[in-house]
Amino acid sequence: MVVSTAQQQPPTVTSVLEMLYGVVEEEVVSAAEAMPEDKYSFAPTHGEFKGGEFTGVRTFAEQVKHVAFANHLYFGPLMGETIDADSFAENTNGPAALKNKAEIVQYLKDSFALGHQVISGITSENQVTPLPKPVTPYLSTRLAIAMIGAFHPKDHYGQMVEYLRMNGIVPPASRPQPQQQSSQPKPQK
Repeated sequence: MVVSTAQQQPPTVTSVLEMLYGVVEEEVVSAAEAMPEDKYSFAPTHGEFKGGEFTGVRTFAEQVKHVAFANHLYFGPLMGETIDADSFAENTNGPAALKNKAEIVQYLKDSFALGHQVISGITSENQVTPLPKPVTPYLSTRLAIAMIGAFHPKDHYGQMVEYLRMNGIVPPASRPQPQQQSSQPKPQK
């Protein structure tokens, strides 16, 4: 048995938030990359998609752009970005100018990078300090922003997974992982 002489650092608020946000990022980005470009316009046609705030259903591209837009909405103000509240409803599915997969995936990756920038500045001292101009009342602290930034994409990830499966694609996070080679010696017979 090998004993590590390096002391492991105890977790911090930042390290825990970064780890969880990174897991969400990996799942969402890998799903976005897994869908072929010619399927980015896919939207389910069977079922009931009426009611609520929106009618209809988002295409796969709109799901991805919506996650990225929301990341900008949540994290952007802490990095100096301004969100035009008057155009919020028309932009909730992200910039209409983004059409191809490469542009959309890059927008998604950039939005997660923005989230990581904000999360890296969260400390036990500032995590629940009220923000001077919150985007919404429930996003009034850095901790609240980091938490919604981690759970909101998972809502849409679930929908992205369904879209992938409806197109015969196994989501990367659901694919069998190569077996890890054991670091333990095999018993002698």
